[in-house]
Amino acid sequence: MGVLLRFPAGIALVTWRYVWRVTALHRTEARGDRSDLPAPLPPELVDECSKLLADGAGPLFHRRFTVRVEGSAMAPEQLMSAVAADVNRAAPSAAAVFHKTAGRPGTAEVGDEYRVQMPGPWDGPVRVVHRDATSLRFATLQGHLEAGQIEFRTAADDDALVFEVEAWSRGGDRWADLLYSRLKMAKEIQFNMWVHFCLRVAKFSGGRTRGGVTVVTRAIPESFCRAATGC
Repeated sequence: MGVLLRFPAGIALVTWRYVWRVTALHRTEARGDRSDLPAPLPPELVDECSKLLADGAGPLFHRRFTVRVEGSAMAPEQLMSAVAADVNRAAPSAAAVFHKTAGRPGTAEVGDEYRVQMPGPWDGPVRVVHRDATSLRFATLQGHLEAGQIEFRTAADDDALVFEVEAWSRGGDRWADLLYSRLKMAKEIQFNMWVHFCLRVAKFSGGRTRGGVTVVTRAIPESFCRAATGC
C-alpha cells in the first residue's frame, strides 16, 4: 500500500510542468506483435545483474518518441555526443536523475552503469549495452521498476535534425505491472519524462521543434515476452 501512496506525488511533480506547455503531441496506440521485440543483448553484457524481458511481468510496451528540429547547427553525431556526455542535461530532474555507478567519469560508454533516481520506491539501475556515433542504448538491471531496454538516437532528414527515444519496457514484477499497465501510473510518468527529454534535447541543439512530439505505443502480449531470449 505504501507503494501506491508514494507514486501519485511523483506523478503530480512530473506532470505539473506539462499541463500548460504549448506543444503539439501526436499520440497513437495500437496492438503490437513479435516484430516489436528488441534486439537481443550482446552476450558479454548479460550477467546475473541483468534484468531481461523474461524477468518482468505483464505486457510489453514498445514506444517511440520522435521530435524533428529545424535551425540547429549540430550534426546528428554532435547531438548524440552531447547527450552521451551528460544525460542529465536532457533528463527532467523531477522524474529521473542519472548517477554513474560504474565506468569512467564523463561520457557514457559500453559497460558503464547508472542508477537512475526516480519518484516512488524504486531506483532504476541500467547498463550501457550499445554506443555508436548516433545512438546510445541502456538495458535494465536487477532492482529496476521495469524490465527492458531504451535507446536514444539521432539522424538527419532533409533539412531537419531528428531525435528519437525508443523504449521496450514491461513491469519489473507484478507490483510494477499493476502500476505500469493496469493503473497506468508508471506508464504516464514514462510518457511525460521522455516527451520532456525530447524537448530538452531539441532546445540545447540550438534549433526549434517542428510539428511537436510524435509518440507511438504498441502493446505486446505477455506470452511473447516469456518466449523472448537474450532481450
